Amino acid sequence: MTTLSIGKFRGLQQCSTTRGALAVLALDHRNNLRQALGPDAPDSVTDEAMVAFKQEVVLALAPVSSAVLLDPEIGAAQCVASGALPGRVGLVVAVEATGYTGDPTARQSRILPGWSVEKARRMGANAIKLLVYYHPDAPTASEIEAFIRQVVSDCATQDISLFLEPLSYSLDPARKKLPPEERRRVVIETARRLTALGIDILKAEFPLDVSAQTDEREWAAACAELSAASTVPWVLLSASVDYETYLRQVTVACQSGASGVAVGRAVWQEATKLQGQARKDFLRDTARERLARLTAVCEALARPWRESYSAPDIGSTWYEHY
Repeated sequence: MTTLSIGKFRGLQQCSTTRGALAVLALDHRNNLRQALGPDAPDSVTDEAMVAFKQEVVLALAPVSSAVLLDPEIGAAQCVASGALPGRVGLVVAVEATGYTGDPTARQSRILPGWSVEKARRMGANAIKLLVYYHPDAPTASEIEAFIRQVVSDCATQDISLFLEPLSYSLDPARKKLPPEERRRVVIETARRLTALGIDILKAEFPLDVSAQTDEREWAAACAELSAASTVPWVLLSASVDYETYLRQVTVACQSGASGVAVGRAVWQEATKLQGQARKDFLRDTARERLARLTAVCEALARPWRESYSAPDIGSTWYEHY
């Protein structure tokens, strides 16, 4: 059992269910959301249109989540100011710039210019999210690890928890994604290495390519291996798979040690193709039912983060040294 600082402990309380499961609605999408809203002419999709979409999604779905993950550019402050994000729902704010720099086989990440952990904390974030592109064998692996350590240090200074989202990629220029036979090793080795750097929650990819491996017993074994490799609680990201597949993944993952979900497109992706009342109806009915079901699965099956973390001992003079 690891002792968390009081600020981190409180932040995770605010981002989880009363039992300690994490059911996070992910909506920090930027470039890929622009592409989804305007597949034929993404440059024609305005920031205002994306803000309006995020506000509609958050208004409909936040009440059945434990927290919402948003970006600083077109999401977080706008959803707070408009009232779309209820005060009782946690707020996780991204700090990275969208996309990556460097070679596609040696990717690098960076903090969004003009943004910081300190600013996110100041605007009301309950936790920070950092996305990095990572492959343990990439020539930039040590640079990414140093970058993560710096953000870990910034979060410690601001006493706020860090959700880390490492996304794997292929080192073969001819492949965009990892081959199925490599995915398990990379996802699990990534968890082993990066959770040792002082992060608080791992936002993990499913450790198997389920299109190539359909046996749910193998899914469970891989998720159990991921749980053993991670030194911190982990949640499963949806990685744009369809809802029914993701529901199966979540059930297996939570039974195998996951502490919840951070789900985006698997819940709301069809809404990007709808307009007006049709979009509102879809979000209110289908998408809300999906997220409510996922939250219920997490509440029933996930490993509470409190099984990994405890609050610090608090004496009457604790504030003097805080």
